[in-house]
Amino acid sequence: MMYLGMIFFKIVAPILVLLVLGAFLQKKFSFNLKALSQLITYCFMPAAVFVNLYETSVELSVLGEVALFIVLFIGSQMVLSHFLAKGLGLAKTETAVFKNSVVLINSGNYGIPVAQMIFATQPIGVAIQVILVIFQNMTTYTYGLYNLISSTKSGMAIIKDFLKMPIIHALIIGVAMNFFNIGIPQFIRIPIDHVADGFIAVALITLGAQLSQLEIKSMFNKTVFVSCITRLVVGPAVALLIIFVLGLDGVVAQSLFIASAFPTSRNSSSLALEYDVESATAAQTVLFSTIVSCLTVTIVIYLAELLFT
Repeated sequence: MMYLGMIFFKIVAPILVLLVLGAFLQKKFSFNLKALSQLITYCFMPAAVFVNLYETSVELSVLGEVALFIVLFIGSQMVLSHFLAKGLGLAKTETAVFKNSVVLINSGNYGIPVAQMIFATQPIGVAIQVILVIFQNMTTYTYGLYNLISSTKSGMAIIKDFLKMPIIHALIIGVAMNFFNIGIPQFIRIPIDHVADGFIAVALITLGAQLSQLEIKSMFNKTVFVSCITRLVVGPAVALLIIFVLGLDGVVAQSLFIASAFPTSRNSSSLALEYDVESATAAQTVLFSTIVSCLTVTIVIYLAELLFT
């Protein structure tokens, strides 16, 4: 079992270094963040997802446990954020952003790199995180969009947008080739591996660059603070309760518990900006939760090691 300090310096600190590097490079060179984001979405992340699922066998029973946990966890976060927003007396637009900030988790740019560092010798831990990313994307483009502008897109249009995502194609192809034991020629496998290996660095540097564009001075307000406490503290506590109720253990329990502690997804900010709904508050929440998560994620990883070894 790793001590808190070891966990921070071996797992969280390297992530923080890449985030800071991204912020520094963005301030110096002003990257095209949309282009970088598209590079991750259409190249690096699909490659990482494909390689992981191609090489990992996940039993159906484990998939069932993960799916049940996700439904219960996301459902609980939806209910909790709804009542908290009412208790805070937030306006309709603020309520939409608050709900998204609690429910939508950064399972991609933040979650997969963390999982790859923690579960380097246990591929199933990363595979579970990939499954969580898929569910989070589904939640983002259904629940997240509905919260912001329920009348802007039809249900069919949302489904079409979701099915176009490369990560879905990578998931299907990776699982199918794994199941049917289909080999990959070396001249194709080698470049896929190179791209997959670059995912962690590119994703975190890009996230750091994106966060550097946000304003720190205005993020200290009640809504942002309550959102972060709910996402980073209450969320993992609820997840732990669900894990105990379902009787989960080992790597599965560790992976799910750790995944519940990741900060607010940058997608919550992107959606708010795209549809002009309290975009400043959404961006501030993403930045604040990412900064605070350096401490809370360290503690959750420690507890996961302690409880589910």
